[in-house]
Amino acid sequence: VQLQASGGGLVQAGGSLRLSCAASGRTSGHYVMGWFRQAPGKEREFVVAINWSGGSIDYADSVKGRFTISKDNAKNTVSLQMASLEPEDTAVYYCAARYGVTSNYPKYYHYWGQGTLVTVSS
Repeated sequence: VQLQASGGGLVQAGGSLRLSCAASGRTSGHYVMGWFRQAPGKEREFVVAINWSGGSIDYADSVKGRFTISKDNAKNTVSLQMASLEPEDTAVYYCAARYGVTSNYPKYYHYWGQGTLVTVSS
């Protein structure tokens, strides 16, 4: 599975941004899609994950109520709508995929996109 993330950019605090991730290649099977982020000098951290059906979604506490994940299985895409952005949200955002159930741990994801930079100015 190849993943291509897009949509990053510069936004002011309080603003919104939408990230997208397109999957290609061997996309058959029910896979989980997740978003992670990594700020400079920090470890990669979990943001949100959604299972194949969309019936199971896990958000990190830090983004609950501000970020919304959605997916379109027919198009093999997943989107992350980010609102009320804060400078602390500044990071490179990665989409990732795994087979099985949702997980908060990067090590359990088999496939990764290249990352897209989100910068939130104060």
